[in-house]
Amino acid sequence: MGASDTEAGKMSFATTTATDTPPLGSDLQPRKSLLEKTLSIISDVQPGEGLGALILTINLFTLLGAYYLLKTVRESLILAEGGAEVKAYSSAAQAIILLGVVPLYGWIATHLNRNRLLRFTTLFFASNLIIFYLVGRTGTRIGIVYYIWVGIFNVFSVAQLWSFATDLFSQSQGKRLFPLLGVGASAGAVGGAWIAGRLIGPLGPYKIILISAAVICVCSALTRLAGYVITKRAGEQEKKKDTETLSSEGGFQLLMRDRYLLLIAILTVLLNIVSLSGDFIFGKLLVNQTNEVVGTAASLMKARKAYIGSYYASYYEWTNLVSFIIQTFLVSRIFKRIGVRGSLFVLPAISLATFVTILASPILRVVRVLKIAENSTNYSLQNTVRHALLLPTSREAKYKVKAAIETFCVRLGDVLQAGVIFVGTALHFNVRAFATMTLVITVLWLFVAYRLYIEHKHLAPECH
Repeated sequence: MGASDTEAGKMSFATTTATDTPPLGSDLQPRKSLLEKTLSIISDVQPGEGLGALILTINLFTLLGAYYLLKTVRESLILAEGGAEVKAYSSAAQAIILLGVVPLYGWIATHLNRNRLLRFTTLFFASNLIIFYLVGRTGTRIGIVYYIWVGIFNVFSVAQLWSFATDLFSQSQGKRLFPLLGVGASAGAVGGAWIAGRLIGPLGPYKIILISAAVICVCSALTRLAGYVITKRAGEQEKKKDTETLSSEGGFQLLMRDRYLLLIAILTVLLNIVSLSGDFIFGKLLVNQTNEVVGTAASLMKARKAYIGSYYASYYEWTNLVSFIIQTFLVSRIFKRIGVRGSLFVLPAISLATFVTILASPILRVVRVLKIAENSTNYSLQNTVRHALLLPTSREAKYKVKAAIETFCVRLGDVLQAGVIFVGTALHFNVRAFATMTLVITVLWLFVAYRLYIEHKHLAPECH
């Protein structure tokens, strides 16, 4: 082919491209369906994205609903069979067990493609619940084992579904659609807790376990359906991911050799320490107020429990409500305004304000408002940020590293926070001293967020 033929070919291609691409606003431009227009009230859903995003949102709603059913049973069994001390020790045991579970999951992920991995793990967890139901009905104490299992199930199943979402969507799609998916998760948590409170009495814990097993199987079907709908629209390149397996590197190996992923892990640990330390301080202030209002006599124990229980019930109701409002109406707008990496600083700024306030004036009603703001932002905006940070990473990171971060790193934060409380208690710290120590950790958290901001800017410069 001569030069003139080449130029003619280029002109022909350019003409065809310009002709095939409808001008913006023309009748040929894809238009949003009624579903997509409705979902766009929450987040910017583009033409063709509505059905897949809705199925994933319903999937997260169903999964979080099932988790809160199981969580209610967990509290019932562990406290009745072991007590609060056993519950604390069981939380620490989770972190140790996860050191073995995370590499095992990585090995399984290497040998199964995406569809089989999701189906296998989901149905495996459902089968575990049937075993718990059968063993529990015999009168055997399952509280400790079940408590550890629920903690592992929660972080693995939820992390895996979000990993699936990061694998299905591009960076720009994830930034727009993840706030919508987060609404499903938030609503599922509220709905699951509400339903559990009304079923635990008449049905008892073991029937709820059996119901949850069925719900998890529904989640497996929804995951498969979402993958089919989204990959069908995305084309052959996306469909290949359903049959491709991951590399043989483990989650911890990938984590330790990638600075960006390591920063996410460190941020997760620090966030957990700060959040749980704040909860501890809030609890101490509430106990002090209970002593003043009700009294400390042993004969008043029932009244003390009722006062604390009522206070926490109101506190959790407000936290869940505010979290749902933030997720539904603010997260997508915050992402649009300051982006994923700018959103990294919102929660630590609120935490900083909380502990500075405690230092200045540790008044329960003030701390209560700040902790509601902090926890609700954590469960909504920060939760969505955490998942969105993995959008520009490899598929191995999205599945294996995310599993490591959401399981081991979260539980490591639990253990380290317990160490902070142990040291502080041994040194006879008061509330202000605990707040000072946590304030230092919060400043470190802000520094890690800044480093992560820089790394994300290099990794995804087109996203703000």
